[in-house]
Amino acid sequence: MPAYKAPLRDISFVMNELLESEKLYQTLPGYEEATADLMNAIVEEGAKFAENVLSPLNQSGDEEGCHWSEEGVTTPKGFAEAYRQYVDNGWPALSASVEDGGQGMPNLMGIVINEMAGTANWSWLMYPGLSHGAVKTIEEHGDAEQKKKYLTKLVQGEWTGTMCLTEAHCGSDLGLLRTKAEPQADGSYAITGTKIFISAGDHDMAENIVHIVLARLPDAPAGTKGISLFIVPKFNVNADGSLGERNAVTCASIEKKMGIKASATCVMNFDGATGYLIGPPNRGLNCMFTFMNTARIGTAIQGLAHGQLAFTGALSYAKERLAMRSLTGPKNPDGPADPIIVHPNVRRMLLTQKAFVEGSRAFLYFLAQLGDIVDAGNEEQAKAADDLMALLTPIGKAFVTETGYEAANIGVQVYGGHGFIREWGMEQIVRDARISMLYEGTTGIQALDLLGRKVIGSGGKLLLGFTSLIDEFCAANEGAEFVDVLKAYKDEWLGLSMKIGEAAMQNPDEAGSAAVDYLMYSGYVTLAYFWARMAVLAKRKIAEGAGDTSFYEAKLMTARFYFERLLPRTVSLKQTMLSGADNLMQMPEALFEF
Repeated sequence: MPAYKAPLRDISFVMNELLESEKLYQTLPGYEEATADLMNAIVEEGAKFAENVLSPLNQSGDEEGCHWSEEGVTTPKGFAEAYRQYVDNGWPALSASVEDGGQGMPNLMGIVINEMAGTANWSWLMYPGLSHGAVKTIEEHGDAEQKKKYLTKLVQGEWTGTMCLTEAHCGSDLGLLRTKAEPQADGSYAITGTKIFISAGDHDMAENIVHIVLARLPDAPAGTKGISLFIVPKFNVNADGSLGERNAVTCASIEKKMGIKASATCVMNFDGATGYLIGPPNRGLNCMFTFMNTARIGTAIQGLAHGQLAFTGALSYAKERLAMRSLTGPKNPDGPADPIIVHPNVRRMLLTQKAFVEGSRAFLYFLAQLGDIVDAGNEEQAKAADDLMALLTPIGKAFVTETGYEAANIGVQVYGGHGFIREWGMEQIVRDARISMLYEGTTGIQALDLLGRKVIGSGGKLLLGFTSLIDEFCAANEGAEFVDVLKAYKDEWLGLSMKIGEAAMQNPDEAGSAAVDYLMYSGYVTLAYFWARMAVLAKRKIAEGAGDTSFYEAKLMTARFYFERLLPRTVSLKQTMLSGADNLMQMPEALFEF
């Protein structure tokens, strides 16, 4: 397994130079203390924790896995100790509000810390990771008593949180769920049902686990309109905040999985467990979207994390592994062969990883900043940022995880046969990365959300909100490298959206058949926007003699690779998305035989 080394220079470039975080946060009430010096210091300390504490547990945790017994789930050796250190250092509270026991730093800082921790050990990060969504859900929808009882403990990491949606017969279609919530005389509810695929549903790392559970009230209407949301703690909480008796919620088993084996994915039984309604009755799905959007951005970070770790390993190996001679003559004449990094095909693979990873980092940090503007900006700023997040979140979740998985697979390819062997750790990265395209809404679900709800459903308004940013950038940098190409792609993106929208009005299957290709096309153009921005900035820094010339030159070269080698993938995506629904839907079901 590659030892994790945080890409601090690139993190600093995106955070401080490209996105000018200090400048932004000085304008947002409550975030004024987020200076560049403080943010850099936090990132450096987070890097040390990721590199020295979490990374050494990554491969051993995969090999050991979790252990189930009737008493509960035990995590791999070292995981609980690492979590205690994480809590003692204050990391869970970093981006939470001061009123709830947090440190009041921007959401961006939490995203950066999660990227580093997740790259070092994604399975470990799953345990504290879902708590952020639970916190935001209770912050936004909980009553005063619920906030007092649960928030501080969750914020400070003494307790962790989960999201309990999926049942054996329903995944993305939550309208089919059967878990029941029966009102009790004391105002609580008895929750009965079984949930599956519950990440960190049980473990030995925190003293209590707060489950956020979807269930139906007795008089609830059918479908998604009849779902309510409940807080169901593992241990009931007394009025004074102390832990009471064990609640009737247990882990029946843990899944045997392809990857992230050190993360306990649980089957959870609720046997009349005491729960508390959060938010209005029958509006649970609406409340859950607070949790889901947070989780989707967190999942997008997984794509970035696995891509980064695979690139770290592949680059190191390519510099050391000797095989054959360069086509243009020996580059290592004193050795028996040249390092494989001299070969064009290996360069193609490494640059693909680098372009996806660094472009995705810029994209996702930008999304995190939008979340901070939603939280702390004025009404007009918050509305504009929220609209941008609505459009870009499905692209971020799906495109970054798809390309992150591609980057992980490339890592195996660079290693050749060694990549297929467990001891090198590259195959683990692929196994761990595969789930990212499935949970929090598959790529197909995200694509339907993007095209159907966000683009067509808004009459193109949300898309125009983002393309106007591209227009502003192009106008401000007219004549700069990549700008004309970016502008042409922006125009084509709008034209394709209109064509597909018109076709979908005649036949809704036209949207469904085009959706995934449309999302991937949108992702490539979105990353092109960020690569163009990075290239313009890098060229300016070089001209100013700002120092670190090699770093900025590498940015320019990677941008050229992206525009010339990766962005052209949109040509085939355009053709397939416009090919129509007939080639998918005309075959009768009976002919799907083998």
